[in-house]
Amino acid sequence: MPELPEVEVVRRGLERWTTGRIIARAEVYHPRAVRRHETGAENFSARLRGCRTLPPRRRGKYLWVPLVPDAGGVPHPGGEEQPTTALLAHLGMSGQLLVQPSTTPDEKHLRVRLVFDDAEAGELRFVDQRTFGGLSVHPTVADDPEFLPAPIAHIARDPLDPLFDVESWLSQMRRRDTTVKRALLDQSLISGVGNIYADEALWRAGVHFERATQSLTRGEALALLAAAREVMEAALDAGGTSFDSLYVNVNGQSGYFSRSLDAYGREGEPCRRCGAPISRRSWTNRSSYFCPVCQQAP
Repeated sequence: MPELPEVEVVRRGLERWTTGRIIARAEVYHPRAVRRHETGAENFSARLRGCRTLPPRRRGKYLWVPLVPDAGGVPHPGGEEQPTTALLAHLGMSGQLLVQPSTTPDEKHLRVRLVFDDAEAGELRFVDQRTFGGLSVHPTVADDPEFLPAPIAHIARDPLDPLFDVESWLSQMRRRDTTVKRALLDQSLISGVGNIYADEALWRAGVHFERATQSLTRGEALALLAAAREVMEAALDAGGTSFDSLYVNVNGQSGYFSRSLDAYGREGEPCRRCGAPISRRSWTNRSSYFCPVCQQAP
């Protein structure tokens, strides 16, 4: 599943190509793609028709596009636009948001098409092979400066967010009776970190995934947070991590950070720090990759 860097790469592409566009129509080709829009596909399309898109935003693995009704170029009386709805996107395991010319042949797994009133802007297509992702339109949280959609109001800020509260995170970590990797994947505690970047951050910080959160010193916790930031910033610079053709940016290009992974997916390969073989353990229906020497088990 795409994590923070991959979703941020998509957000940046959307910001460049779709901001300020007016949606002429929305076409839904598979009901699962809009299953989170509780009033159905017809209402989903109606809610989008005629709306203008503001710059997209992201929190953790979710991204959304604030929407305002088109006023025919007439500025908002107060000088600022106040969207009360937003198009929320969750990419799931295989979801792709692609900006395509209208003449491009339809993708095999095209689920939703947004057509803009400007023909030169092309189309925004939601393509999803496994249909675990989806789009939906929701009201925004009242008076929220980021126009946060109501269904994700519980999602915590992510490590790259300038407003991420480090002291609050440390305090919550100390109170949790859980393991450190579970805490890293808890999106209500810290968002955007998934299995890949959790393993990478833990390797960089030299912390075993089964360490109890309460056993971490302040220094260890801060080092882990710094490692998470470092690995995700590096992944952003590389365009995200792609293991197959399912994660791409809005232009259909893959990310290349998989070539720089230190732990994840490297079972049996030498640790780049000490040379010991990287180990893999089954963990909550997933896998954890770690160095048994650098990351001592508790």
